[in-house]
Amino acid sequence: MKILILCTGNSCRSQMAEGLLRSIDSSMQVFSAGTRPEKEVNPNATKVMKEIGIDITSQFPKQVDLFITDEFDYVITVCDDANEACPFFTGIVHHRIHKGFEDPSKASGTEEQIINSYRKVRDQLKEYFHEFYSGL
Repeated sequence: MKILILCTGNSCRSQMAEGLLRSIDSSMQVFSAGTRPEKEVNPNATKVMKEIGIDITSQFPKQVDLFITDEFDYVITVCDDANEACPFFTGIVHHRIHKGFEDPSKASGTEEQIINSYRKVRDQLKEYFHEFYSGL
């Protein structure tokens, strides 16, 4: 099973989703990329993933163009911008899925309120990808 998870900046939601899917089944080939990748993974995403025992510190943002000629069982967009800007894949994509999640990097408030936004999205991603995996 080969899966690509797309987001705009590839620094938060898609990185968390990549880590979650790898933790569910390490035999899957899981990649994430962005339409406009940031320079690094969001530190709050790394922090909230560590809270549930998943280390994403070795992951890094990648440009989606690196993958457009590859074959994937699934290409999953996790933000609306990436869904709208999703490039045409010249490789074979068997299934394309869009499931939008709120962008926690846009959260405001106290430090605790902001980190809680990351936890909320992490938990939503976790629930979604566990259901996704159980349906395979």
